[in-house]
Amino acid sequence: MTAVTEIWTYRNLIWNLAQRELRARYKKSILGWLWSLINPASMLLIYTVVFGTFLKGIAPPLGNGDEGIFALYLFAGLYLWNFFNGTVTGAIAALQAGGLLNKVYFPAACPAIANTLTVLLQAFIEAGILLVVMLILGNVGWTLVLFFPLIVMVMLFGMGIGLFLSIYNIYYRDVGYLVGIGMQVWFYATPIVYSLDGNVPEKIGAVPIEKIIRLNPLTQFVEWSRDAFYLLRWPGLPTTVGLIAVSVVTFLVGATVFNRKSRLITEEL
Repeated sequence: MTAVTEIWTYRNLIWNLAQRELRARYKKSILGWLWSLINPASMLLIYTVVFGTFLKGIAPPLGNGDEGIFALYLFAGLYLWNFFNGTVTGAIAALQAGGLLNKVYFPAACPAIANTLTVLLQAFIEAGILLVVMLILGNVGWTLVLFFPLIVMVMLFGMGIGLFLSIYNIYYRDVGYLVGIGMQVWFYATPIVYSLDGNVPEKIGAVPIEKIIRLNPLTQFVEWSRDAFYLLRWPGLPTTVGLIAVSVVTFLVGATVFNRKSRLITEEL
């Protein structure tokens, strides 16, 4: 509670850091904030061509019964991955670049929280694009209310991991490189560019691949997003309770480790 109170005291600093990051992101760019739309659109196009056209990816029917659209099925998971990835890697980079901590005191978590706010804005933009398309197609329902608890849970989950790893990255810079590799593996271990049903072998040798992928929390987060935007169905209660527990526990563990060790890292920065 002391850490929470301290961070709340520095809320104006967090807001200023987030604004600075947003201003710097597209500084001296002709297209400016249009890049926030161009970047996810180009990524979506590439994945759609590669996995939807070349590799013949097939999407299930829309929640309203219309024929499935692979690009939308893909995007319903891709924007969430972008948010999670940006939260984790951004927290690591924010602390590593936190030279201000050597000059003036403020909670070391402030830069990571500010980064999360900027990534959160991008996630809302991308989810807004998806919502507009679904409205045009008439594929909307009350399941859209799932988006808000979903984004909070992914934020807690990502921040817990990001805060935990950011501390050890200060002492061992190998952590940052390993995270880069690990996030690529994690991306393909999450059914974003493919459907889990019918596309994943039950086992490879003695390794239960399908079970591992199903136990991946990001798999459940992505499925929840597709339930909300694409399939228009409600997730089961056990899944909901499990995701809430995983998100909260991950955040508490990461924040606790970060809070205990962050006071000792000033000389390492």
